[in-house]
Amino acid sequence: MDQDRCYMQMALELAAKARGRTSPNPMVGAVLVKDGEVVGKGYHAKAGGAHAEVAALADAKARAKDATVYVTLEPCCHHGRTGPCTEALIKAGVKRVVAAMLDPNPLVAGKGLNILKDAGIEAISGLLEEEARELNEVFIKYITTKKPFVVLKAATSLDGKIATASGESKWITGNEAREYGHRLRDQYDAILVGVNTVLADNPSLTARLPEVRGKDPIRIIVDSMARTPTASQVLIQESAAHTIIATNESAPVERKASLMAAGAEIIVVPGAGPGVDLAKLMELLGEKQISSVLIEGGGKISGSALNAGIVDKIAWFIAPKIIGGDLAPGPVRGEGITSLQDATQIYQMSVQPLGTDYLVTGYTSKGGNGISLPEL
Repeated sequence: MDQDRCYMQMALELAAKARGRTSPNPMVGAVLVKDGEVVGKGYHAKAGGAHAEVAALADAKARAKDATVYVTLEPCCHHGRTGPCTEALIKAGVKRVVAAMLDPNPLVAGKGLNILKDAGIEAISGLLEEEARELNEVFIKYITTKKPFVVLKAATSLDGKIATASGESKWITGNEAREYGHRLRDQYDAILVGVNTVLADNPSLTARLPEVRGKDPIRIIVDSMARTPTASQVLIQESAAHTIIATNESAPVERKASLMAAGAEIIVVPGAGPGVDLAKLMELLGEKQISSVLIEGGGKISGSALNAGIVDKIAWFIAPKIIGGDLAPGPVRGEGITSLQDATQIYQMSVQPLGTDYLVTGYTSKGGNGISLPEL
């Protein structure tokens, strides 16, 4: 069992190499072991590319026969952009398949392991399952609901302020926390802010890492009346990612036309306002195969997101500073709640130091990143 865990951990680490690069597919890693020796390794590097099992089989070649396969997700058994991994494993003559978790995709969901069993291959699941679920929490949410996994990011002082009363906010947190924030941008499909953030700060919303530029997320601006200036950084900068302006049906036609001419994609969310229905927006983004969204706006958009019930996870940076002041803004605005029983409860919370700051993460539901999977 210790050896099994060791090889599965190796597979999980391989899968994580493709973090932020496989959407809307999961991250998957595979390790082939024969006679106590690793004979093949592989991972799913990008959507449309070879699946982890196929990459590992190609690495192992003839040594795959009678090997044990450690894979972080149940092998697929359906035809998509690539063929079924179950067929490849059966053809290679592997002896045993150990999966960390069943595939939540309804097209698979236990069928893959059953096909392997019917072919005479020992097939089991559940080894390091919690770690596998955490790795693919985005995929689990998206494939079961067709809506993106939503992370709310905030950076506050110890007393819960995001700026001083005069509006100064650069920088509350230190270099390590800000670098981590850019790694989050690199990890998720899209970044979402409200138009007020664009008007006040003119941000670029790109992923700037120390070693590379990073993968820029799709930029989503919640802008009910299409007020985003056409000369904004979100529209004029060079980036492989595009910008979506989410408006409602009351937005002026001429403003939408000018934004489209500036290169923006316009999504008109049903409803006359006064704001944008964020829950409906998430449905529309899911239809575009956007599987994850990082909310990085100010207090208004954060409050609206929590009120709409779209937030799955928080990433809350806390700096050891006290700002104070009745007029200093907080991270969640809006009407708020009148009863504590209506407060958003955070579950599975963890805290980690980042330089002089701390990062608090957690989930807005008891299930966290878990879902009910079928029994074999």
